[in-house]
Amino acid sequence: MIVASALMLSGLNVIAQDQVTKIPVDPETKLIAYKDVVTVPGTSAELYNRAIEWINTQYKNPADATKVRDQASGVIEIVHRIELTKIEKGTTLVAGRVDYSMKLEMKEGRFRYTITNFNVKDVSRQPLERYMDKQDKAYTPACDDYLKQVDDFTLKMIESLKQGMQPPAAKKPDTW
Repeated sequence: MIVASALMLSGLNVIAQDQVTKIPVDPETKLIAYKDVVTVPGTSAELYNRAIEWINTQYKNPADATKVRDQASGVIEIVHRIELTKIEKGTTLVAGRVDYSMKLEMKEGRFRYTITNFNVKDVSRQPLERYMDKQDKAYTPACDDYLKQVDDFTLKMIESLKQGMQPPAAKKPDTW
C-alpha cells in the first residue's frame, strides 16, 4: 500500500513537471512568452474597439492597466499583475504577485497578442523564469505550483481575449 501511494505521488510530480515544461519560452529572448496571430473578421479600427471593450470588462481599473492606447497604429499595451496563492493549514493565502506585459496589435482581419515580461514582485523584482530552473538557489517545490497558476491564468485570459475579439452577434430585427 505504501509503495502504491509512493508511485501515485511520483506520478503526480511528473505531471506537475510536464505542466511546467509546456510554458512557452521565446527562443531568442529566453523569456516566457505567449504570442499568436488570430484571424478574426473586422477592420483594424473595429478590432481596436473590441479590444478596448474586452479590456474594460477584463480589468477593474482599465485606465491604469493600459499604458499605451494608440488607435492610429492599432497598438494597445497593458501592464498588470497575477496574484499567486498558497494553501496553509486549509486556508488560501496570497503567496505573491507576478507582473506581466501584454501587447495587442490590430490589422485588417487579424490581431496579434504578446504576453511576456513576467516578474515576481519580491524584495526586488525577479524574473519568473527563475522558477523554471530547478538548480537555482531560490527554487522550491512551490515554484512548480506558481508556474502552473501563471500558465492557467494566462491561458484563461487568452481564451477570454479571443472570445472578446469576435464580431458582435447580428441583431435580429424587432418584428411585432
